Formats: sequence, C-alpha cells, structure tokens
Amino acid sequence: MSKLRFKKMLVRLLLVALVLAAGMAWLARRTPPSPFDAEAAGDPRTAAPSAELIRRGEYLARLSDCVACHSTPQSKPFAGGLKMATPMGAIFATNITPDQATGIGRYSLADFDRAVRLGVAADGHRLYPAMPYPSYAKLGDDDLRALYAFFMHGVSPVPQPNQASEIPWPLNMRWPLALWNTVFTESGSYQPKAPAKAGVNADLWNRGAYIVQGPGHCGSCHTPRGLAMNEQALSESSPLFLSGALLDGWYAPSLRGDGATGLGRWREDEVVQFLKVGRNAHAVVFGSMADAFNNSTQFMTDDDLRAIAYYLKSLPGDAGTTATALSERPASSDSAANASAVKTFAAKCAACHGASGAGQAPWIPPLAGATSSVVPLARASAINVTLNGSARVVAAGVPDAYRMPAFRDQLSDQEIADVLSYVRGAWGNQGGAVKQEDVKTLREETNPARSDVIVLQMR
Repeated sequence: MSKLRFKKMLVRLLLVALVLAAGMAWLARRTPPSPFDAEAAGDPRTAAPSAELIRRGEYLARLSDCVACHSTPQSKPFAGGLKMATPMGAIFATNITPDQATGIGRYSLADFDRAVRLGVAADGHRLYPAMPYPSYAKLGDDDLRALYAFFMHGVSPVPQPNQASEIPWPLNMRWPLALWNTVFTESGSYQPKAPAKAGVNADLWNRGAYIVQGPGHCGSCHTPRGLAMNEQALSESSPLFLSGALLDGWYAPSLRGDGATGLGRWREDEVVQFLKVGRNAHAVVFGSMADAFNNSTQFMTDDDLRAIAYYLKSLPGDAGTTATALSERPASSDSAANASAVKTFAAKCAACHGASGAGQAPWIPPLAGATSSVVPLARASAINVTLNGSARVVAAGVPDAYRMPAFRDQLSDQEIADVLSYVRGAWGNQGGAVKQEDVKTLREETNPARSDVIVLQMR
C-alpha cells in the first residue's frame, strides 16, 4: 500500500471517529424531549392542583414505593440519604422533597418527567439506574402529572443536601449512561394489549401488567440482570421476566408459574393475601420484600392487588419445574456434620418451624418446599436471614409478634452452613449444600447492627 493511499485511509478513519465522537457527545448532552415541554415553567408550587389530584399522586407514590429508597429511618420522608451498593461503589438516594435549594422544588413538570421516566436530572446529568426509570418509563402522562402534584404540594420541603457517590473517577462519569439507556431501556408509556390467552379479563390483566411493569417496578428485583446490570426483560414477552434474581445478598424468587420455585403452588387469593397482610400459608415477607410491604403493597387497593395477582398468575413457568410436596424424608447425608446439624436444627429452629419443616402458617413460614430451600441461588437469602434475622413487619400499623431472630452471635459460619445444608436437603428439598465460605462472605458484607424496618409516613 502506497503512503498516499495509507494517508487517505487514515484521514477517513479519523473523520469517522470524529463523527462518532460528535454523535456520542450530542447523545450524552442533549435534553430529551418531554410531552410537558410546552407547558409554562413558572414556579411549580404556585398553581395549586386539586386535592383529588394530590391524593391520587400520593397513592401513586405508594404504588411506586418512592419512600423506601428516598428516606432512611433517621431522616424525614423523601429527604434522601439512603446508601445503596453498586458493583462500582456506593451511591446515595437524593432529596426529592420540594425544597428549592437541595430538593426538586425548582423542577418543572417536564423536568420531573425527564427525571422519573428518562433518568435525566434537571441540570442534565444522568441518573444511575438504581432509580428504576426503565420501569417508571411506562407510567402514563396522567399518573406522572398526579405524582408531580403530590411531590410539589403534598410533601413537606426538607433542606437536606445530597451526598456525593463513592464511585471513583473515571467510573463515576455519567455520560456513558446515555448509551446504556439507548440499548437497555424502552421508550413510551405502557399501552394496553390483548392478553395471549383467550378468556382472560383484558382490563384486569392490563391493570396488573401496568402496575407490575411500571410503578411497582417488580422486575427491578425479580428479573435477572445482564453483565451491564440491565434487566434482561421488561415485560412478559420474555420468559426471563420476573424469573428470579440475586440482588444485594437476597434472592428475589420467581413470580412466574414455576412449581416449587415460583407461584405455581399459590392461588390467586394467596398472592393477594401476601401483598395485603405480608404473609400466607407459603411465606412471610422478609429481606427487601419487607420494605416493599411495609411501605407500599399493604396500602394498595383491593382491586389493584387483585389485578397484580391476576397478571402474575397468567405468567407461565418453567415446564421443567414441579411443586415440591412436603414429606418426612430426612436429609440425605448421615455424616457427623449432618448429625451435628440435626442437633442444631432441633435446638434453634424446630420450636418455630417444626421438626418436619412445616412451619406454623401464616405466622411462621414452612421450610419444606420453600424457595430458600429448593433454589440453589436462594442460599443467599437463607444465609442472610439466619445471620441477621428478619426485619420487622408492620401491618396496618401493628408490628408483628413473630420474627426470625439473628443467629450471627450464636452460631459459627460452619454451624450455619451445616444446618442450612441440612434444611436444603431434608423433607424433599433439593436446594444443595451451603459452604462455610458463603456464610463468611455474607457475614462480612452485611451490617451486624441491622435496624428494624419501619413504616415511613409520607406526610
């Protein structure tokens, strides 16, 4: 190749690189359009909306569980400060009260829309997808307007500065999130569709789908994530949607029709009961789901809970899974470690969960056939709740009387590994063994001084 020809090729490559760089810069810096751009900006707090619109927005904030992430037990509601771990470092939830200096008091409706549904703050910086805007993108315009009315007129302003993230440079640069959004999010609010099966109540199904996929953002925890920390599915169009995922030391189980690993054994009314009172014959809320119950699902209307259950029960499961029936089959191993685990179980667990692992529903959940006992990845939840106990469940303002105690200071890593291996191999369970290293890792990563989860009042 001649020098002249090489120079021409090099120039072409540089031009292409410059065009690509310019395109990426435009994408990263541009302000995405909002359907509310044409509305007058003004002071967002001067034009008071109707009381009915504010009440509707408050309910939508409950559906969306905004208070759980944007508050701490020590702070005022929506003032931010909650520390959230990411693979790159910790970030902190922001102040979303209408304080004009430190919150969102200067946000127009269009600014609010871009932050909630597109992940772009009013000053143009991109939000981390710990803010579940890939789900909130499905919120309808009327619901978005009601949310805005509530946050501007139904929430008290709190002057609390936001905390900078602990993500180091250059990983803390936000512009790549514009590319991430292009690849991993879907634009447009939820549009009703015809259910795949005949004879389905389309209105009820679509209402459930809207809540689950949109404000409820159930997929944020229950859908597996890819290498880029993206949810691998955002709707029922993929069998991965709500198929179970490991997140922050807890396993969020499948919400599909799988047998022992999902909702295959649950009746529709049992799903409603679980979301409304935090427990049923199969399970009691714990881990991250305790937050969702304490601050969100118990406040939903019966009609919305029924719609959620109706939609979830329409999702097919993995044909290869079957419901695990309770049995008296002992654990498979007769080793010395197993014998020691049997003694530990009898001393620490059997009084509540029963010698046969059947539990005492609805107050104490069964261990036989439970997700944490039959799913390999769910060993994280089993270890976590054994180490740290369960969070306080507050139903209708009344704290629960039955809670899983913490065994962090009572049992060694090996003892916990042995007893959980026993539980996950007894009574028909097939969850697999737990290793001492697994317990040690979670012991170090979880806070030994866990605070009880409290119900955060929104006003």
